[in-house]
Amino acid sequence: MTQDIQAHGEALVAAARAGDTKTSRRHTDFFVLRKHVDEGIPYWEQAVAAGDAFSHYTLARYRKIRGDRQAAAALYRAVAERHAGCAYGLGVLLREDGDPEAADWFRRGWEEGRNLDCKIELGKLLAAEGRLDEAAKFLMSDIELGDIAVFRWAQLFESVREDFDRVAAGLDAAEAAGDGAAAAEALKPLFALEQRFREYPGLTAEAAGYYRRASALSASARVDHAVFLTETGGEASWPAARSLLLQAHEEGYAGAAYVLGILHERRGDLGEAGHWYGLAADRGHQSAQWNLGILCKRQRRYEEAERWFREVGEDDEDVVEQLARIAAIRASGAVAPGKDLRRLPGLRERAEAGDVHASYAYGKILGDWGGADDRHLVRWIEPAALAGDPQAAYDLAELYGALRRPALRDQWYRTAAEAGHDDACNQMGWLSEHHRDYQEAERWYVRAAGDGSPLNSMLAGKLKAQRGAYAEAEPFLRMAWEQGGDSAYRTEAAGYYGLVLHRLGRLAEATEPLRTAAARWDDDVSARYSRDDLDVLSRTVDPEKELAEVEAALSA
Repeated sequence: MTQDIQAHGEALVAAARAGDTKTSRRHTDFFVLRKHVDEGIPYWEQAVAAGDAFSHYTLARYRKIRGDRQAAAALYRAVAERHAGCAYGLGVLLREDGDPEAADWFRRGWEEGRNLDCKIELGKLLAAEGRLDEAAKFLMSDIELGDIAVFRWAQLFESVREDFDRVAAGLDAAEAAGDGAAAAEALKPLFALEQRFREYPGLTAEAAGYYRRASALSASARVDHAVFLTETGGEASWPAARSLLLQAHEEGYAGAAYVLGILHERRGDLGEAGHWYGLAADRGHQSAQWNLGILCKRQRRYEEAERWFREVGEDDEDVVEQLARIAAIRASGAVAPGKDLRRLPGLRERAEAGDVHASYAYGKILGDWGGADDRHLVRWIEPAALAGDPQAAYDLAELYGALRRPALRDQWYRTAAEAGHDDACNQMGWLSEHHRDYQEAERWYVRAAGDGSPLNSMLAGKLKAQRGAYAEAEPFLRMAWEQGGDSAYRTEAAGYYGLVLHRLGRLAEATEPLRTAAARWDDDVSARYSRDDLDVLSRTVDPEKELAEVEAALSA
């Protein structure tokens, strides 16, 4: 294999220097498809120096996957004017960084290179600006046989346009009749578009106009409008949202106080949350009574919590469970510091004075036990992450994942992983595996396995076994096999452990794990992988086949 690698690598570089792009790409495919990325990198570097565009593209992809975004951007940019794939790659990097220059490269990749991915990204950018009709029309223009991918996006934007038109028609009728209930009803198609508003923020301007129209006729629509503003408008929208809710409350709409309670709780303003929940609960709002009971329990105001739970209904199974938990807490006489909401005022004071550890503790309690939303926690978790706390970096990555900010998520996972955080190492392994960079994934899983987890040991051992490093894989897979309990991943470990033992000539030992794996493989393993992912399927062990070979060899 070493000779094959050297032969392909030297041929790749020679083709790049001769300007033979077809041949250089064929040899690049050898390294990519055979999963020899580590071995390919030095040859791609030489081919890049010779000006080969596809080597720029390939090396940039792996630089990005392995965390060097700056090097990836430089590689893409060097040839983006003449290579549509690099124009697309550069556009994606810039878009992830919020740089408007992304559109220029997507446009160039489409107009000069007919790169369909660039066209789709341009259509999505138009939609993100709220230009739905223009986006759909652009995507459907100048299409050719095989351009089927554009239809999905054109149909999506057309369907959003239809929803908007339906809302507009409903509001026209409601305004003509002066019917507040009909105005509130007309807004309902917008409720299902929450994800679209996040993906295409330009759509919120038109939607906000519909909410304003309905708000003029209906107190309940004012509440819906307020929720929409808090979901789409960021912190700057909070005063307007709160004003709408106060107006609806003053007009006697029962649900407004409850929603004020929810929104204050999500912001971490627990005192205000309790106040508004209390107003709604006093008027018999059952969900407010339940939320107030939970809040009082977390604040160790047990008598109040019990009273509000009983208001919900003493025969309610969930109420019975909560009352039992309160009794257990009282009997134990202790609450863990990480669950004690009474610590919040002091922690906040220290956090605002610059104590990053207090800030982190405040954010953790607020998020885990105070009901605060992820977007309101970043400001409290980030200072400790920036100060080098691996757990804070991991938690910040989790927050950005929940907030659908993948570039920031991966940046903080990498920061935590490089500082030795085992769960972050696992996430980096998963990310590398997702991008088919199996050598990098293996390294991360090996680091993750340092936590003694049978799961991480299985992941590290599996990739080693797939690479053919059977002796290296054996201790990892043995550990997962022996300590994995009754988990599904133990079945997967059994299959690879049996494979490894077979390849190492330990046939008698291979029998038990292979029999275990063969008996449960379909339920525990196959169901977790797509049958359409040919790359994964080609790398996956077949425990029945391995078992048959082992038993035949033992019989002989």
